[in-house]
Amino acid sequence: MKNSRRYFIWLLIIGFFTNSCVESFDIKSITFESALVVEATITNELKHQEINLSRTFKLDENGPSSESNASVKIIDDLKNNYDFQETKPGKYISTIEFSAKPDRLYQLIITTNDGKSYSSENVQLTNTSQIENVYAKKETDVVGNEGISIYVNSFNPLGNSRYYRYEYEGTYKVIAPKWSLYDLVVRTDVDTLAFELVPKTKQVKICYNTIYSKGILQTETNNLIEDRVSKFHIQFISGDNFLISHRYSILVKQYVQSQEAFAFYRTLNDLSGSESILSQNQPGFINGNVFSADNANEKVIGFFEVSSVSSKRIFINRDDFDLIDYTSPPYEAECEDIAPPLNQLLETIQSGNLIFYNNNIGIPRLPGGPYVMVPSKCGDCTKIGTNIVPDFWEE
Repeated sequence: MKNSRRYFIWLLIIGFFTNSCVESFDIKSITFESALVVEATITNELKHQEINLSRTFKLDENGPSSESNASVKIIDDLKNNYDFQETKPGKYISTIEFSAKPDRLYQLIITTNDGKSYSSENVQLTNTSQIENVYAKKETDVVGNEGISIYVNSFNPLGNSRYYRYEYEGTYKVIAPKWSLYDLVVRTDVDTLAFELVPKTKQVKICYNTIYSKGILQTETNNLIEDRVSKFHIQFISGDNFLISHRYSILVKQYVQSQEAFAFYRTLNDLSGSESILSQNQPGFINGNVFSADNANEKVIGFFEVSSVSSKRIFINRDDFDLIDYTSPPYEAECEDIAPPLNQLLETIQSGNLIFYNNNIGIPRLPGGPYVMVPSKCGDCTKIGTNIVPDFWEE
């Protein structure tokens, strides 16, 4: 589970309100109740499964706090135990790779650092449904922006899946527009301040960065004759978006949900879609399937889900879609040439905000010192992504 998929944020923002009226109010005066937040989805993929634990936060606070030092495990009806270890605050990863199996019942067990115990209902792996294809299409959005839409189709001939949730990972190629083969460094082997150009020791021209879907993408086929998802919209990328400057790859993941999990996520999505949740009737607490084992009245936010997953990846080249409204998307950063005066050059290099691009020669010559510098993102793509080519990448 990627940290970008923080779909519980809307409940965290809402908190727990004891007053359900819609009159104006002071945010700080609202009664607040701290509650454990559980984000737990295990799948039929053989991998290190992930569970995230945090705490609700008040409206006047910056965000949720991680629930650390908890004991987390999953047990099945054959008494197999799968232990999880905290790898960073609030993030728990299974100590071994495992995949959820059909006809098994799984239960999540949590003991927090203060000794409180929590457990989920017994959950079974959902039925499988395969993605048939993911495809891209040139389109114009509702406000007239030309771009590329990503769609997914899937089909379950047995007709026993029906409820679906989607996530995606988008990886894009970054080419630094003003990179150089040299770094400008301060010489340390001389008595007076001096600068030197030295060859770079790493490749900083071409990199790759990945973004993750936000919000909740769901659909159902319950009202259809066939259990078929057709042309479900995943993402729209405007033609002037930096993501498709060079090459873009999207991995779409389809999670088959139980009816209960689908309803839980749909409720969260409905809350997040409000124009202003503070102007609506306060929705109160949303029941999941994780509960306190010590206190039946304690509120716990979260849903333990066991889902079958299907995934498919495609690659997109912007030039294949004849996006005539845009010649070339702008770079991710402004790349203005700057020639710092010599008396500011040491401070400039030490700050790391600017990077060497070229000697300040030729016509026109920039006013300032002898070296042309640019914002570091413009000359070093590792400020945006990684220079390690992903295993899946294809040119």
